[in-house]
Amino acid sequence: MRAVACEALGDPTKPLGAGVLALRTGEPVPALPSEDHIRIRVAAASLNYPDALQIQGSYQDKPQLPFLLGKEAAGVVTAVGSRVRGFKVGDAAAGVGDGGAFAEEWCVHQGSAWRVPDGLDPQLAAALPIAYGTADLALRARGRLEAGQTLLVLGASGGVGTAAVQIGKLVGARVVAVTSGAAKADYLRGLGADAVVDAAAAPKGTPLHKLIRAAAPKGVNVVFDPVGGPLLPEALKTLAWGAQYLVIGFVAGIPKVPANLLLVKNTTVHGVFWGSYMQRAPKVLRASMDQVFAWAASGQLRVPVSARVGLEGVPGAMAALLGRGVMGKVLIVPGGGGGDAAAAGVRARL
Repeated sequence: MRAVACEALGDPTKPLGAGVLALRTGEPVPALPSEDHIRIRVAAASLNYPDALQIQGSYQDKPQLPFLLGKEAAGVVTAVGSRVRGFKVGDAAAGVGDGGAFAEEWCVHQGSAWRVPDGLDPQLAAALPIAYGTADLALRARGRLEAGQTLLVLGASGGVGTAAVQIGKLVGARVVAVTSGAAKADYLRGLGADAVVDAAAAPKGTPLHKLIRAAAPKGVNVVFDPVGGPLLPEALKTLAWGAQYLVIGFVAGIPKVPANLLLVKNTTVHGVFWGSYMQRAPKVLRASMDQVFAWAASGQLRVPVSARVGLEGVPGAMAALLGRGVMGKVLIVPGGGGGDAAAAGVRARL
């Protein structure tokens, strides 16, 4: 079978075969690692920021080289272990694993796999667990977002930000989305954001917190932050008393937290790492994902796709992701979906 491998740490945007990533064409179909695993013929895999970080060697999970890429995918079950319950050959399933999802077939433990509901496109289901699962756990389980509260979403046009905007609306919150660029701002309005702060459209030198304050004069109750860096201290200046600050990631750098601002506003800061729920609170995660899949199957949650690319298009997709040229998700389609040209088209449109 075909699969994308990381053969050396480095730049994930380098062309295949240039020393970092390679497209393997003779990779054996994976055997089930245990009787608790299922094997899936991959309809689509989902590209996530940790995929790029892992290639760069800057992610906490550092597998031994060489390793197969991809942690999240969906498709049709082709084999099940003897201890598997709830899956059979022919079922549509989505899952999250340690690697190997950017391939034609992939194995995943039954504990981190979900049946894809009838009526939901398996390709779109591939994008749900990490991004939408993170957003749901963060907002409902950690931030305890309530109807009528104001939610601030930083980095709102990316995959996890897109999910947070929509789930915030489903909860009944007023959503303020932060992005940069007119196309992204229009995109977020189309997803239901009540107010969009377009940093690129503001007069030069205008502090971000003033733009947010104009959109939320009474302050924000919950902040969803996958960006970090200089945005964190700006967002802290916009909080209402007793607000919840959700740390999802820090693609702009690990920020220094001004503790004085936390004290004055009685702010609670939560770290949210979706993967840890599999071991620490699997029932909470399972209930969350059941809700996410139900929302998606009913059409209440959309999965906007910037591009579908084939395995040969992975470097271009990485470039679009790292260049912040993606609105929603990029799907890796082993059966074909376009090469680097398709991913380049993502960058050209934005």
